[in-house]
Amino acid sequence: MSRTLGRLAAIAVCLIAQATVASAAEIKTFSSIGVQAALEELAVKFEKATGNKLVITWGTGAGLAKRVQAGESADLLVLTRQGVDMLAKDSKIDAGTDANFASSGMGVAVKKGATKPDISTPEAFKKTMLAAKSIGTSSPSSGGASGAYFLKLSEALGIADEVKAKLKYPPDGSNAADLAASGEAELAVAQEPEVKAVAGADLVGPFPGALNHVTMFTAAIGTGSKQSDAAKALIKYLQSPEAAAVFKARGLVPATAAKAS
Repeated sequence: MSRTLGRLAAIAVCLIAQATVASAAEIKTFSSIGVQAALEELAVKFEKATGNKLVITWGTGAGLAKRVQAGESADLLVLTRQGVDMLAKDSKIDAGTDANFASSGMGVAVKKGATKPDISTPEAFKKTMLAAKSIGTSSPSSGGASGAYFLKLSEALGIADEVKAKLKYPPDGSNAADLAASGEAELAVAQEPEVKAVAGADLVGPFPGALNHVTMFTAAIGTGSKQSDAAKALIKYLQSPEAAAVFKARGLVPATAAKAS
């Protein structure tokens, strides 16, 4: 009798395991590299808790938005607020599914252990950019929002020509802070979370005062998603206290904290 019960229990466990595998969703995700370190950490927690799996394509927010406009699709889009708004106008996301979850400012990076230059004031920031032999940033032509903003700021500071002559760009979809880590660029300018995600780079600090630029990150469900329920669950998770703690640790400001301030 006990042997029969044991067999029945084993069969039950097997059936439950098969049902779990069968019901697990594979969430195709397009995500900005601005939140890569945080989302990679959260993906592991989410997958463990739900059994679902994230299949993530990384890139610049603008670059990924262009791919969706060109006909590619994803269950979940984790982009900048601007990118999501652009896709909403083109009916590329499900209406009402978009949610802000975190934001970040711009930062300056150097190779780990290198002397950190003074960027504490707008004037000090300007002098440091002029003195640098090379500066890494994301390519505006590839959709790099950080690079585009940095060029506009350089023009406003009257140093655009000098800055353009020393710019270096990482491969498409890569992190500009890697250029500082490798020594290929003396300085790198990027989103603060991108800098903190690179082990070989040190964050000098944020852009000073009014020179800084805050980017809001937003998640939304792509039109025609086959895993909309699982994607909704992930969006809700990105707004949870557990996710907020990870965002803070990775240099991002949770959207809930931004509202409270």
